[in-house]
Amino acid sequence: MDHKPDDTLKENLVFDIITRKINQLPEADRNVLEYGSTYVGLNAAFCGLIANSLFRRVLNVTKAPVASGLPMAVIPFLTATVAYKGFVSLPLSTGDLSCETCTVTRGGLIGLVVGSLYPIILAIPVNGGLAARYGSALLPDKANILTYWIRISKPVFRKMLFPILLQTTFAAYLGSRQYKLLIKALQLPEPDLKMT
Repeated sequence: MDHKPDDTLKENLVFDIITRKINQLPEADRNVLEYGSTYVGLNAAFCGLIANSLFRRVLNVTKAPVASGLPMAVIPFLTATVAYKGFVSLPLSTGDLSCETCTVTRGGLIGLVVGSLYPIILAIPVNGGLAARYGSALLPDKANILTYWIRISKPVFRKMLFPILLQTTFAAYLGSRQYKLLIKALQLPEPDLKMT
C-alpha cells in the first residue's frame, strides 16, 4: 500500500491535535497516558523475578543470583514496555486505535503473553543453564528433556497463577483507563493559540 504525502500530513495533523489535547489534562492523567507502558514493564520485571526465584528453588541453584536475576528483571521490563507502547499507547495517541474493547483486549493480551508468560518461559533456560553449569540438579538426557521441563514447570506455573492474572487484569484495566482519558482529552475545548 502506497503512503501518499496527504496521508502523512493527515496523520501528523491528527497526532498534533491529540498531543495538544492530552497536554491540557491534569498531570496525573497525563502520567497515566505517558508512563502506562512503564507500569506494565515494571510488573513484568516483578513476574520475571518471582519466576526466577521459583525456578532457582526447584533446581536448587544457589550460586549466581545476580547473573540470573538481572536479565530476568531487565529483559521482561524492556519487552513488555516496548510491546505495550507499540500496540496500545502509540496507536491510541496517533488515532489508529479508537475502540475501547480493542484497547482492553490488546492491553490484556500484552499483559498475559509478554508481561507474565514470557518472563516465566524465559526463566527456564536461564536457570536451566545455571543448574547445568553448577550441577545443582540432575538434568535429563536429550530424549527426555521436554517431559522433564514440563514436569518441573507445572508447580511454578501453578504458583505464578496469581501474578499472571494480576498482570493481565492490570494491563487490560490500564488500556481501558488510557482510552477513557484520551476520550476525555478529545472532548476538551481547543486551547487558545495566541500569535506573538
